[in-house]
Amino acid sequence: METAVRILPHYTYTDYKHWEGKWELIDGIPHAMSPAPLPKHQKICMSLGAVLYNAVKDMGCKKCTVSTPLDYLIAEDTIVQPDVLIYCSEVRTPYLEDTPVLVVEVSSPSTALKDRHTKYSLYEKSGVKYYLIIQPEPEKITLFLLDNGSYTIVKDEHAFQFQFQLDENCTIEVDFSEIW
Repeated sequence: METAVRILPHYTYTDYKHWEGKWELIDGIPHAMSPAPLPKHQKICMSLGAVLYNAVKDMGCKKCTVSTPLDYLIAEDTIVQPDVLIYCSEVRTPYLEDTPVLVVEVSSPSTALKDRHTKYSLYEKSGVKYYLIIQPEPEKITLFLLDNGSYTIVKDEHAFQFQFQLDENCTIEVDFSEIW
């Protein structure tokens, strides 16, 4: 007896750029983004964005940019939108192609599994140096540092200070107690 073969569609950036609504594309499979984030999620993103922006500006890091959701093209069939990111390269396309230095995902019950596993693996494989997962409840921040191709947990706390080496000419100090 033959078994039925299920063929899933495989999409690329060419398809993705024509879609309406908010999507991410991971290994050719579309993922609908959750409805608009909760107010606490948005407050954390805005506060963290401001803290990071001010730290980059105060250190005079001219090459580095802090951004809120931006399409990050990891592969032709993988495009994600981190909540906050820092990249230190020029963007000449509608999306970021170069690997960001820092990626932040503010997790929710509906995204926690994807943030901790799927995106963790994507960011690790693509060489993102720092990956932060912020949990609004119970107000916890987990910081991963890429070391020899694998992430290690550096901090897993409510709030802390940390120095990020963004590029050879730019180190910023961030006080995470300011985001709450």
